[in-house]
Amino acid sequence: MELEPGWPCSGPLLRMAEDAARKLLPAFQTVTGMPYGTVNLLNGVSPTETPVTCTAGVGTFILEFATLSRLTGDETFENTARQALRALWKTRSDIGLVGNHIDILSKKWVAQDAGIGAGVDSYFEYLVKGAIMLQDEELLDMFLEYDRAIQNYTRFDDWYLWVQMHKGTVSMPVFQSLEAFWPGLQSLLGNLDSAVRTFQNYYSVWRQFGGLPEFYSIPQGYTVDKREGYPLRPELIESAMYLFRATGDHTYLQLGLDALESIERIAKTPCGYATVKDLRDHQLDNRMESFFLAETIKYLYLLFDPAHFLHGGGAEGDGSWEEGGEGGQCVLGAGGFIFNTEAHPLDPAALYCCSRHAQDRQELRDILLSLSQPSGQSKPPTQTERPPSSQSESIALKPGEKKTPPLLSCPVQPFSARLSVLGQVFTDNT
Repeated sequence: MELEPGWPCSGPLLRMAEDAARKLLPAFQTVTGMPYGTVNLLNGVSPTETPVTCTAGVGTFILEFATLSRLTGDETFENTARQALRALWKTRSDIGLVGNHIDILSKKWVAQDAGIGAGVDSYFEYLVKGAIMLQDEELLDMFLEYDRAIQNYTRFDDWYLWVQMHKGTVSMPVFQSLEAFWPGLQSLLGNLDSAVRTFQNYYSVWRQFGGLPEFYSIPQGYTVDKREGYPLRPELIESAMYLFRATGDHTYLQLGLDALESIERIAKTPCGYATVKDLRDHQLDNRMESFFLAETIKYLYLLFDPAHFLHGGGAEGDGSWEEGGEGGQCVLGAGGFIFNTEAHPLDPAALYCCSRHAQDRQELRDILLSLSQPSGQSKPPTQTERPPSSQSESIALKPGEKKTPPLLSCPVQPFSARLSVLGQVFTDNT
C-alpha cells in the first residue's frame, strides 16, 4: 500500500478519524464534562436527550481519544476523555464503588448496582489498558483503588456478584457473560492466581451449556429466565487468549477448541453464524452480531497463532516491524499492541512516534530561541507553558498540503541527530 509521507502521523484515514471525533465533542459540552449517551453527528445533542447514561458510556474514550491526540498533535481529544474520567472518579461511593447508570448533569446515580459486567465493564478495561498504553500512573491508581473495593465487596468464591454501591449488600447473585473479560484484564496486571480461578468458574458454565448464557444464577447453577441466549460473545475467548499468553497452559487452548467446535456445530448457518437464542435447546435467532467478526473469531485466531505479529515480543515479532514517521525514523508494529474494547489493535509505538516529532520540534524551537536572545532575558515558554491558542491545531496534513518547516528550524541536522551527552546540548559557544 502506498502511504502518505509521515504516516502514521498523517494520512486520509487519520483525517477522517479526526473529523468523526470532532462530531462527538458536542456530547462532552456539559457542566460536569461527562458526555451524553447520544449525539447527532450533524446537529449535536438533541434538546430532548436524556442526561442518564451508563458508566461505561462515560469512561470508555481514553484509548481512542488519546491515540487521536498523540497522532495529530491536538490535545483536545485526550483532555476531553480525561476530564470525563476524572469527573466520574469523583462520583464513587464512600466504599469506593460506582453504580451502573448516572445523571451526567446532577452527578446522581440512577442505577446503584455495582459490579464488573454490563454498563460498567469497559470503564475498568480502559483504565488498565489506558495506563499501559500511555504509561499513565493516574489511570492505574484509579483502577487499583476500584479493584480493592471490588475484591472486598463483590467477590465471593472467585465469582463477582452485583452489590449495592453504597452498602455493599448483594443485589444480584448472577454471572453475566460480559464479565468474562475480567480474568484477561487481571492477567495484564499480573494477578494470575485470581484470574485462573475465576476463569475456571466461567469455563465450567461454558461446558455446561456449550456457550455462556447472558445471565447465569450462581446459587441455582442455571440460566436466568429470558436471559438464556448466547450471541457469540468474545469475552471468555479473549480471556483465554491473554491467559495462554501469560501462562502457556494448554487448558486455554482446550477452551478455544471447545468454543470453535460449539460455534461450528450449533451456530453455523448457510449465510453466517447465528446468535443462539436459547442455550438450553440451541434454538437460533435470525441475526449475527458485528462483534462476532470483530472480536470473537479474531481472538480465537490469535489464541491459536502465538507467533502472530500482533502478539509481538522476542523472536516471534522479528521481521514484522516497519518504518514510519518523518523520514522513516520510527519503528512501528514491533509488538505491544493494545486492543480496544472492540478488539481493534492500537500500536503504542505510533503514538510515541508522532508525539515525539511534535515534542522534538517544540524543544528545538525553544533551544534556538534561547540562544538567539541576549543574556538576562527570560527564556521562551516551554511546551507545557505555552499559552493556549484560540483554536486547537492539528499536525495532520490536509489533502494536497505540503509540510513546511517552522520559521526557526535547524538547516544542518534534524533534531534527532544533535550532538548530545546525557541530555546536554552542545552549541558553538559552549
